Amino acid sequence: MLRGVLSFSVRCGSRGGWIRSLETQCRLASLFSDSVNFHSELAPRIMENHDRASSHVNDETSGKTASTDLLDVSGPSNEPPSPTFSRTSSEGRTTSCLGGSCKKPQRSASPDSPTDGRNREDFISNLSSYFSRKLGFGSERDGGSTSSAGPSQPAHFLEEPTIDSVVKYIKSDKCRNIIFMVGAGISTAAGIPDFRSPSSGLYSKLGRFNLPSPEAIFDIGYFKRNPVPFFELAKELMPQKLKPTLAHHFLKLMDEKGLLLRLYTQNIDTLERETGIPAEKLVEGHGTFNTSRCLSCKKEYSLEWMKAEIAKVDNVPKCTVCKDVVKPDIVFFGENLPSRFFELADEDFAKCDLLVIIGTSLQVQPFAGLVDRVHSAVPRLLINLEKCGHQKDLVSRLLGFGCGLDFDSENNYRDVALLGTCDEGCEELARRLGWEDDLKRIIADYEKSLPADN
Repeated sequence: MLRGVLSFSVRCGSRGGWIRSLETQCRLASLFSDSVNFHSELAPRIMENHDRASSHVNDETSGKTASTDLLDVSGPSNEPPSPTFSRTSSEGRTTSCLGGSCKKPQRSASPDSPTDGRNREDFISNLSSYFSRKLGFGSERDGGSTSSAGPSQPAHFLEEPTIDSVVKYIKSDKCRNIIFMVGAGISTAAGIPDFRSPSSGLYSKLGRFNLPSPEAIFDIGYFKRNPVPFFELAKELMPQKLKPTLAHHFLKLMDEKGLLLRLYTQNIDTLERETGIPAEKLVEGHGTFNTSRCLSCKKEYSLEWMKAEIAKVDNVPKCTVCKDVVKPDIVFFGENLPSRFFELADEDFAKCDLLVIIGTSLQVQPFAGLVDRVHSAVPRLLINLEKCGHQKDLVSRLLGFGCGLDFDSENNYRDVALLGTCDEGCEELARRLGWEDDLKRIIADYEKSLPADN
């Protein structure tokens, strides 16, 4: 298993993921050297809980009173807080939280309830919490703090995991800081294809370039050797008269309502900026076409300059000073994400009251891992053509990266999917919120602001 962890850490590091600093690498080394302590201290307690879980169900079956601290795993007094603890909501409901993953209030098990799955999940959750604490990935909101006040209490829950409950929650005074995570799907209605659709996605149109793999077109090493395929593809990524979609305007509406804490986008098309959302509210996780730089002398160029260069036939943009290739400030495979992404993520997701994910398959890390950065009581709404985002990889879960979205489990209490196109989902949400007229006004104001030839 440790070999798997090492392999996973190397992959994350090569993609500019969370395991990105010398400090964290030292934590990994400490974790492996401390494996004896894990086996001698934590593992016996986990296995003891496993046995107690079985006896708990047996006791209930025979009518006996079960222990109330079934899942309590207490460490030495100088250790961080237990990986398992209870929280009480503002409504007075108690929820068991396992390694940062809250579940519904425990109910008495029926005599014929299956327990193997639950015991396995409890075991994995305790392991996850151990690794998460050792690597320093736990957030204070999820019990990572050693404050004498104990773990923070969740401020809210949805009444039930439905779109109606999400709407009611947004309109309440408990929901003040909403984070949006958006992907390529939000821009398809503007004429930009997504990446992975089998017949229409960008990756399906790359056969003529004879690439070693579709992803090579965004590989920095390949780009430096042969930038032509990328700039041919850029013509589709950057149409000359690109307009924001209804979903983009909905994001502007949320900012106007004072609810937008931050917008994290994977997109490089600058359409979020086009709506008038302030730059300080944006985190362009995969970079942007808004600026470009020479690979050699680093001279900066504007979006308008790059658009004009891309529009030319068979042209590779070259620096006016040193004649080297000018690359848009988008993040290629093999490059680190912008420092702003990491600097703001810790602060923002600790404040988040609602996470809304729109138009992304949640397949690219570390962006996809943001869904697990919010507090374990915070609702998460997905607006997408299909459900996505469930992390099944055991090593990821054990390292404390979370298990993603969970729509269909009987333990789901916060994840809601509104399936359809991004525009349809955002329009429906605005209608249910009673903000349909406001959305129409924002779109009309944008259209009025355009030059006559648009």
